[in-house]
Amino acid sequence: MKKILLLIAILSITNTFAQIENVDLSYYLPTDVTYNQDIPKPKDIIKHEVGEWHITHDKLAQYMLALAASSDRITIEDRGTTYEGRSLLLLTITSPSNHANIESIRKNHLDLTSKNGGNIDVSNMPIVVQEGFSIHGNEPSGSNAALAVAYYLAAAQGPKIDELLKNVVILFDPSYNPDGLQRFAYWANMHKSKNINPDPNDREYDEVWPGGRTNHYWFDMNRDWLPVQLPESRARIATFHKWIPNILTDHHEMGTNSSFFFQPGIPSRTHPLTPQQNQDLTGEIGTYHAKAFDKIGSFYYTEENFDDFYYGKGSTFPDVNGSIGILFEQASSRGHAQESDNGILTFPFTIRNQFTAALSTLEAAVGMRTKILKYHQQFYKDAFNEASKGGAIVFGDEKDASKAYELAQILQHHGIKFHEVKNDFSSNGKNYKKGASYIIPKNQRQNRLINAMFEKRTTFQDSLFYDISAWTFPLAFNLDYDENASLNNAGAEISELKRVTPKMVTTSQYAYLMEWHDYYTPKALNMILSKGLRASVGMSPFTSGNTTYDYGTIMIPAKNQKMSPIEIGQFLQQISEETNVTITPVTTGSTKGIDLGSNQFRAIELPKVALLVGDGMNPYDAGEIWHLFDQRYDMLITKLDVNNLGRTDLSRYTDIIIPNTWGGLDKSHSEKLKDWVKNGGTLIGYKNVGRWFDSNELLKINFKTRKDTANAISFEQRRDYRGAQVIGGAIFETKLDRSHPIAFGYKNEKLPTFRNSTLFMEADKNSYNNPIQYTTTPLLSGYISKPNLEDLKNTSMFKVGNLGRGEIIYFTDNTNFRAFWFGTNKLLMNAIFFGNEM
Repeated sequence: MKKILLLIAILSITNTFAQIENVDLSYYLPTDVTYNQDIPKPKDIIKHEVGEWHITHDKLAQYMLALAASSDRITIEDRGTTYEGRSLLLLTITSPSNHANIESIRKNHLDLTSKNGGNIDVSNMPIVVQEGFSIHGNEPSGSNAALAVAYYLAAAQGPKIDELLKNVVILFDPSYNPDGLQRFAYWANMHKSKNINPDPNDREYDEVWPGGRTNHYWFDMNRDWLPVQLPESRARIATFHKWIPNILTDHHEMGTNSSFFFQPGIPSRTHPLTPQQNQDLTGEIGTYHAKAFDKIGSFYYTEENFDDFYYGKGSTFPDVNGSIGILFEQASSRGHAQESDNGILTFPFTIRNQFTAALSTLEAAVGMRTKILKYHQQFYKDAFNEASKGGAIVFGDEKDASKAYELAQILQHHGIKFHEVKNDFSSNGKNYKKGASYIIPKNQRQNRLINAMFEKRTTFQDSLFYDISAWTFPLAFNLDYDENASLNNAGAEISELKRVTPKMVTTSQYAYLMEWHDYYTPKALNMILSKGLRASVGMSPFTSGNTTYDYGTIMIPAKNQKMSPIEIGQFLQQISEETNVTITPVTTGSTKGIDLGSNQFRAIELPKVALLVGDGMNPYDAGEIWHLFDQRYDMLITKLDVNNLGRTDLSRYTDIIIPNTWGGLDKSHSEKLKDWVKNGGTLIGYKNVGRWFDSNELLKINFKTRKDTANAISFEQRRDYRGAQVIGGAIFETKLDRSHPIAFGYKNEKLPTFRNSTLFMEADKNSYNNPIQYTTTPLLSGYISKPNLEDLKNTSMFKVGNLGRGEIIYFTDNTNFRAFWFGTNKLLMNAIFFGNEM
């Protein structure tokens, strides 16, 4: 019997090798059409068959350019570059006759979303489908399938393909994530053997940290459709709003032991702003997928997993824009072939499934064209009816024009109309200044998207979420806002967003003052210190002339510096222009409050910062910190691999940041870091690092503990029960002690924070040690279970302790979440610049 089983295993593996080594384009292609021999096949350009090797982005781009050059069905455009300089290509694929009128087709399609779009006859209009592949770089079957799909659309001949190209305009993005795809292809290809080994223990199936899932800065780009903070996102969002497609597909991969998933997801986890008809149409499109997969004998499932709640995902963002977003999840071979519960899963097999789903989507688009176009019309007709109720939203920050500007940029990316504030005004105790505030009229096409971005929601049909449950943008930016504002305060509509330029910095022979409120003051301060200029921070408010300066004001003396007063004035003017931060010259040190020569002005040191990365560190959290320093503040940060920590001279760093961890730190690391802190370093940790701090006696932290007992919960319900106790991502209110250096630069006593953990830190018995503390009613938006909410009340988010001559600083929550939580970024900067004063 053992010999028989061994023989079967050998034959199975042999067949696997044969399938990969002898894979041919015909394995993927339908046989009900013929193919134009003048169109180059992928192998003609990339020199290997689809699925034989993992496609690198350079070869993928090369083939797409070759197709566009050889086919009158395809035009191609380069919409920009990734952080690593790779092209963000888009192919527009349709019939030659449609190409001849493509701009008219686009404008007519956009007319469907206008106020009178419901009156347009759609019977002869093409439907628009945006197909995108592999937004996660190590989910490569999508982009590899894009080679075969693009070839099929360019080369197939016959009545079936003619009907398709006549009735559909395809916006084809072969790689949502070029940098990640390239990184993963390098890994998989460098480990490929001539004899494919499907053993899951082979190094081919275990990428090194951080893996190829993310982009250059280790962001999960499938969470950035709504915040649009990354160049790849901005390119595809521009395409989306240029066309507003009817269907958008997003090709992913999941665990090796799964099969294939297509939407709808779990019905109870659909966002309430998404119309039911959207889900009904998604289900009907699914019947086309099922038929196609039945035909090739591939297993699949639907409605048992995933959801359509967070509008920042590719499969959900379209739903609040009158489109239909569809998620595909293919079991991943994570290389060229791997053992699974369903047998040996080969890379070509995963590619064929993605290819099949891409074509079944287009078949559904043809078959349901009129129905989907009419839904598109009705969506915007209903949206305009809702918008006709009028009203407006105002948002801004009288002390920080930069944060308001950054949110306005997001609105502009999404085609949302907004106005400048005509004159300064006050509402509900908040001041809105011209140049630092904006007004959004609700009576516009994007009304539903505006609601999705600004709403606060605390009640839900379901308690489980695939992603975050709240993302209220003015809270994320810590802006003042009013959802019931008057349009009487609105000035001109803004067509081209511009920053308000600060006043010129005139030369002073005495000193300069810079309030710490603006988002970009850390960038300005780092430029000042990097130039070798002395600067200090004011620990108390004071009044100079007619201006009252808040906690954290930066003072730059004009004398006893490496530059002359005139040179300093000129340099500070350059900084002001680059950062849009106001820097004010003063002629006297006499003030009301602390004088400029007071010991309450503390010298600031140029920070030299290291960030622990590598095995055990959360790459998302680490990448967010790297991006914040590198892209926002132009500050140097050393990415220090945790595996090298033991042999690294840490004395060159003033600060070391440990992002949220999944393990990877041991006793030897703690001893090394203890010695460094005792010699004057500042160690900053996030989330799970707090438990490590506590267990290794770096910082004593008391976390709340609670043991839940499941009552009347069946075995089948156990996962849902546990999942309901997870805080997947919600927004909570904290109160600030604004006199504490960690809170410098914040003008309000309340601060919205993002939380996606159940780490509840007991407040210190001394109130002055709780500068950031959750309120008694902390929930602002999102889901949290009642027991967790009780545990969160009045706990502390922040703790600092001394060790020798240094400090250890701890945050229970991520202050840099997904690059769009502008409102709490300054907490980390305060820890960096003012840690010695805490």
